[in-house]
Amino acid sequence: MPGVTPAIRALQSAGVDFSIREYEHAEGSRNFGREAATALGLDPDQVFKTLLVSGGGGGHHATVAVAIVPVSSQLSLRAAGAALGLKRVEMCDPGVAQRVTGYVVGGISPFGQRTALPTVIDETADLYPTVYVSGGRRGLEVGVAPDDLVRVLGAVLADITAG
Repeated sequence: MPGVTPAIRALQSAGVDFSIREYEHAEGSRNFGREAATALGLDPDQVFKTLLVSGGGGGHHATVAVAIVPVSSQLSLRAAGAALGLKRVEMCDPGVAQRVTGYVVGGISPFGQRTALPTVIDETADLYPTVYVSGGRRGLEVGVAPDDLVRVLGAVLADITAG
């Protein structure tokens, strides 16, 4: 399989059924999730973006965690913090997100990150037989069953969208 990413290897290792969807990433595009949904003709509620948040104190005491929400929605920092058991969270600095995960912004997959991080997934993932998340590079999405997404990541489901 050409261009195998750590995310693909992690899914193969876990024995998870998944599909691969590729598209041509438009240089300069910054709305990566929406771009993926449009390019692949997928429902934006079914395509999820992987966001990193930090909380629980600064410096070495900060907790970095993953929040996965539909590209059609915005993350509620308050709800994500509550679901993760953190008093307050903020969006993670992009440089820190890249360093912690091993992926570039716009291609951060919840699978195959350098370190397993606490993860919360918006509960709407359960509405679909398959949801799509980044496959570990811009222009690559993987489709997985929500139950597999939760199980492989050791994640929790919660209402973490704003509005």
